[in-house]
Amino acid sequence: MSKILSKPEYERWTAETRDRRMDWWRQARFGMFVHYGLFSVVGRHEWGMVQENWPIEEYEKIADQFNPKPGAPREWAKLAKAAGMKYMVMITRHHEGFSLWDSKANPYNSVNYGPHRDLVREFVDACREFDLGIGFYSTCMEWHHPDSGICAWDNEARKRYCKFLLDINTELLTNYGKIDILWYDVPAPMESWEGWDSLVRNQKLRELQPDIIINDRSRLPEDFGTPEEHVTPGDRDWEACMTFNGLSWGYVDSEQVKPYSYSAQQIIKMLNTCAANGGNLLLNIGPTPDGSVPEEAFEPLLKVGAWLKENGEAVYGKVRKGGGWGHAKFGGNGVTWASAKEGHVYLWNCIWPKDGSMAIGGYINAPKKITLLKDGTPVEFEHKGHRIILKNLPKEIPDKNAGITVFDMEFDEEPQYVFASYYPQLHGGEEFTDQKI
Repeated sequence: MSKILSKPEYERWTAETRDRRMDWWRQARFGMFVHYGLFSVVGRHEWGMVQENWPIEEYEKIADQFNPKPGAPREWAKLAKAAGMKYMVMITRHHEGFSLWDSKANPYNSVNYGPHRDLVREFVDACREFDLGIGFYSTCMEWHHPDSGICAWDNEARKRYCKFLLDINTELLTNYGKIDILWYDVPAPMESWEGWDSLVRNQKLRELQPDIIINDRSRLPEDFGTPEEHVTPGDRDWEACMTFNGLSWGYVDSEQVKPYSYSAQQIIKMLNTCAANGGNLLLNIGPTPDGSVPEEAFEPLLKVGAWLKENGEAVYGKVRKGGGWGHAKFGGNGVTWASAKEGHVYLWNCIWPKDGSMAIGGYINAPKKITLLKDGTPVEFEHKGHRIILKNLPKEIPDKNAGITVFDMEFDEEPQYVFASYYPQLHGGEEFTDQKI
């Protein structure tokens, strides 16, 4: 782009380049969100500043209490890698307005206060050490800048604040080499992309980072959608961003939040929804005040990482969309979920059959073979009617990491699947019977 494009021209350009820019992201499937800032010191909620009505001058005093230990971002990246994550997105400036880098546009930052260090630089270096994609979270709204609260009705304030947003994001996308993701948040109080000057700003930022992908939170659809706190497939590229506990993105007391936190099995279930429907999971951690990984995150994430080492083929890469019920292209049963790639349907079993057998309904044609994905062990099966019956299964659950065993069903031809094929009242089609095979 050599000139500012109109909205239709810009959307045409992003569409034409999207497949190239998004290719790595569409194969990554799993990333780490990191919410860290002054709110971590307070330890109640990342929106605590407004939820508790802190006066700005009182909240500012927290900045000199903010003192992350050396190497904290490296600890996050090391865990992300061990968990099987492929990229990270870090809060560079949350709604409290405190920048975690040496910002000339925003003197309220971690070099002038607190640790007197550039935490964004440390984060970028850690991501590159562990070969992880790099994402920057950048809020539109904030509570510290005097123009943010009035920009919706004061046009001069709007102009100043939009320039501020351009300046700080220009710093982020100029000073740290190649960056993979720009992750906007909360485009309030403006109700349109025109109010935010998003069309102009995003084009200028893309000039700095031609390969970058941008989310949908600057009042423009851009490259991908961002369902928050629910793993809901969309009709375009989508990424579910999830807290680790359903309570807070920022740090809260580890001991008290453990009962609310996700288990390895719950995380794997979310990954299945993503892998079966062409989406990604961006799972958050809220580091402690000194920047340590919260203790409740370690065990589940390490278990997920060990599970992915054996079963990652069912998650990563160019998956086929279409899992679930109704008009699905593939499926499992009540205790077995599915994902798919070309020539393969992966069955993720979460409740192991004690009697050594289990059926998967709806498959009109038979697979060529079925194996355990983790090691290729053959699985005995029979294709009878529209049922694939797994037989003589071992008494012990084969998966020792999370108790979720993945079967690899390999097909010579396109799997023909009809949910509840014996029961037309459920799939809305003709009656399929054994005799029609």
